[in-house]
Amino acid sequence: MTMDVAVLGAGMHPWGKWGRSFVEYGTAAARAALADAGVDWREVGSVVGADTVRGGYPGYVAGATFAKALGWQGARVASVYAACASGAQAIATARAQILAGLADAVLVVGADAAPKGFFRPAGGDRPDDPDWLRFRVLGASNPAYFGLYARRRMAVHGDTPEDFALVKVKNAAMGALNPYARYRKRVTAEEVAASAVVADPLRLLDICATSDGGAALVLSSMEFAHRRGVTRPVRIRAVSTVTPRFPNTVLDLPDIATDSAVAVGAPDETFRASIARAAYEEAGAGPGDLSLAEVYDLSTALELQWYEDLGLCGEGEGAKLLREGATAPGGRIPVNASGGLASFGEAVPAQAIAQVCELTWQLRGTAGDRQITGARVGISANQGLFGHGSSVIAVR
Repeated sequence: MTMDVAVLGAGMHPWGKWGRSFVEYGTAAARAALADAGVDWREVGSVVGADTVRGGYPGYVAGATFAKALGWQGARVASVYAACASGAQAIATARAQILAGLADAVLVVGADAAPKGFFRPAGGDRPDDPDWLRFRVLGASNPAYFGLYARRRMAVHGDTPEDFALVKVKNAAMGALNPYARYRKRVTAEEVAASAVVADPLRLLDICATSDGGAALVLSSMEFAHRRGVTRPVRIRAVSTVTPRFPNTVLDLPDIATDSAVAVGAPDETFRASIARAAYEEAGAGPGDLSLAEVYDLSTALELQWYEDLGLCGEGEGAKLLREGATAPGGRIPVNASGGLASFGEAVPAQAIAQVCELTWQLRGTAGDRQITGARVGISANQGLFGHGSSVIAVR
């Protein structure tokens, strides 16, 4: 039995700050995906919603919330929360249902109405919650961690603020071509350098914003796709949803210390590297097979780290890969052809789904002015709080 599932439809609501309910964004994205798939809502056998914990009670049961908004029709439903990896875990849930024969067509939806400014934990005292502790004890906001990642790369690999700025320049140029992106303006390295310092050495234009937005996919069995006359759909070949291994010796959100490796030796690979490896193993592919990648660029420095964690280059060679133009359109392995979070901002439950939307359009050859010529295999990489790693490999 094939382990592939077909991507019949992809849809998005433009990202920005719209001041409306996340349900509205997700419903619009869902309708767009259904229309793209040519699938009637009543044909959908299951709805999997990626949760937003800031949307009140309906945010915790996003699957049912979107099913109700689209009109009750009896579909099975599931809701998934994995912080920034929620969308990929929703895709994994949908894929498992299809491969188990529980549904022929599944709608996956994620949407968010993000707060203004940077994220913070929900209210209340929770001394056993590391996310609450790092704010209360250390005052360590997300940008503080991004700054630490950047400083580590500078100390260990010799990266410079100028290298980080080039990531923003590349991604902004692609975001300018994406009608769904929030920021559609090219920037120069000089403009990045002139923007305000947020968490040294990172400046405002090095760090992604928070956004409203939504994304959706219609997934189906290959048999369902063929019955609909879709003989060569984009296919999801692998979804990895892995957790770290003890001891974790690289500081990561939301922890405030690393594990000790005195008694137990560190794993052979880091958490982020294990995310991609699991996807490659499942897909029977490797970095050399990729046409493009969509990665989780919370900061410009973090994108460089993903180059290495995906195996696109050796350790410490991310900045060199960037400077050579390998990760730009026309390069060996374009990264974030969508414009990335640099151009979209974070709409947490939607972003991993949005990455697969971009892979779908690229592999179909319908990405317009940002099209990567000859795209055949794409990978996404995403990471959520509390040890949620995710990666999706799509092929055509």
